[in-house]
Amino acid sequence: MPTLAEQLQSPEKRSQVVRELATLVDSEVSKKGGLSGLAIKGAYAVVKAIKPTFITEVIEGIFDDCVKNIEAVYQDCATAGQGGFLARWNGKASPVADGLLKVTDDRATRTRHQTVKKTYEKLRPTAKKHVEDAVPGLGQVLLRHASI
Repeated sequence: MPTLAEQLQSPEKRSQVVRELATLVDSEVSKKGGLSGLAIKGAYAVVKAIKPTFITEVIEGIFDDCVKNIEAVYQDCATAGQGGFLARWNGKASPVADGLLKVTDDRATRTRHQTVKKTYEKLRPTAKKHVEDAVPGLGQVLLRHASI
């Protein structure tokens, strides 16, 4: 089976996936409730106000590293075929979140955008749970765009 990176490498496919992931982020942020949800929504609004295309640009910038970090989980889940992919994928939310957060943690330490860095540092303690919540949506995107 081709790697996930190979399957998503065409500029058209990559662009489509990045757009869908940005929509997924918007959707996940809008679902957040409570005090932590308020903080997330506020931080998200600040980031989007500073630069409306920031989320899409960040996804584009971390795309290759994220794909690389979830490759092993993707390959494992893809062996279940289309019928079993999502159940297996959703059951691996923790390692998927760890792989994705490794990329964002590394980037956050190097960013020049101090407002974004401070906001990320405030939200990072609860980030894993939020990323795990988005894993089913990510699985749906993969199911639409990758060979499973």
